[in-house]
Amino acid sequence: MPHIAITMIPGRTAEEKKKLAERVHEFITAELQIDGKYVSVSVEDILKENWNQSMEKLTDDIMYVKPGV
Repeated sequence: MPHIAITMIPGRTAEEKKKLAERVHEFITAELQIDGKYVSVSVEDILKENWNQSMEKLTDDIMYVKPGV
């Protein structure tokens, strides 16, 4: 059961976050060819001043695409 966690700086409405989560959900279920009931998506805002500290928790073995790449 995949879970997709989206982390971003605040500035989007709850409606925008929900739409993003739904689109990611649609993509993942199609890409992995699995039933949508097995996929979850979360969206978390991280304050800009806490961004670097939050990103340090994402080690190289789990971050496959890094910013600027």
